[in-house]
Amino acid sequence: MNKECKKMKKLFAIVLSCLLIAGMFAGCGNTAAEETTAAAETTAAAAETTAAAETTGAAETEATEAAAAEFTTIEEGKLIMSTNAAFPPYEMVADDGSIEGIDVEIAGAIAEKLGLELVVEDMDFDAALLAVQEGKSDIIMAGVSVTEDRLMVMNFSDTYATGVQSVIVKEGSDVTMDNLADKMIGTQRGTTGYIYASDDYGDDHVTAYDNGASAVQALLNGQVDCVIIDNAPAQEFVAANPGLTLLDGSWVEEEYAIGLNKDNTALLEAVNAALAELTADGTVQAIIDSYISAE
Repeated sequence: MNKECKKMKKLFAIVLSCLLIAGMFAGCGNTAAEETTAAAETTAAAAETTAAAETTGAAETEATEAAAAEFTTIEEGKLIMSTNAAFPPYEMVADDGSIEGIDVEIAGAIAEKLGLELVVEDMDFDAALLAVQEGKSDIIMAGVSVTEDRLMVMNFSDTYATGVQSVIVKEGSDVTMDNLADKMIGTQRGTTGYIYASDDYGDDHVTAYDNGASAVQALLNGQVDCVIIDNAPAQEFVAANPGLTLLDGSWVEEEYAIGLNKDNTALLEAVNAALAELTADGTVQAIIDSYISAE
């Protein structure tokens, strides 16, 4: 082999080596660039995820705070309920002087849902209705039925119980559902029993009393011929007073709801939301069943 050939081979080997080395460096450069780009993309994605999570958390917090601030009550942290505690088993005075009953327990469950302390104030039925209208109480629960007249002066929640108006008479009485118009009827003042009886039979056939117990006492004393009152308390009064009985059948059927001030629509929405949850999970029915048998 001559010198020229040897030089050419040597030169070719050097060029080939350079090309191989350049290719290696180029490959390394691409891999590093790709790794750097991937890392940057991962970091950016993580940052976006964190930012989104922080935004969602902040939005949820704001929503919760907004929900808590949606409604107001007369006294911060309290839900004041006006009632007439002479309507067993919906509200009545316990042996220790406290007020208990179906309405009290349902109101307590609603207050707990809203993060409030329930305060129960006992008064005449008419006064309890006025307390809500005048902004002296947040709600009224006293076996209150929804009527057109009441809807003009207050708001009402969704229904939570069905009420049946019954007629209490003395055993052996000649009073029937068909001759009530000829009799003297005792009712509790301001109730739908009083309103309907007055409308149907005239004011001169109806005597209103401060509470159901007074009306029943008037029946026992012979001052009235019968008493029209809701079935649940009617049964309580009959059980507690020998010689009294109930006429068969219902006089009127109606639904009970929670009364609220006309201007506090936010509280109405909050109460309805809480009531819906308590109805769905069976709490409301369990409270009612604990006081009224299924018979």
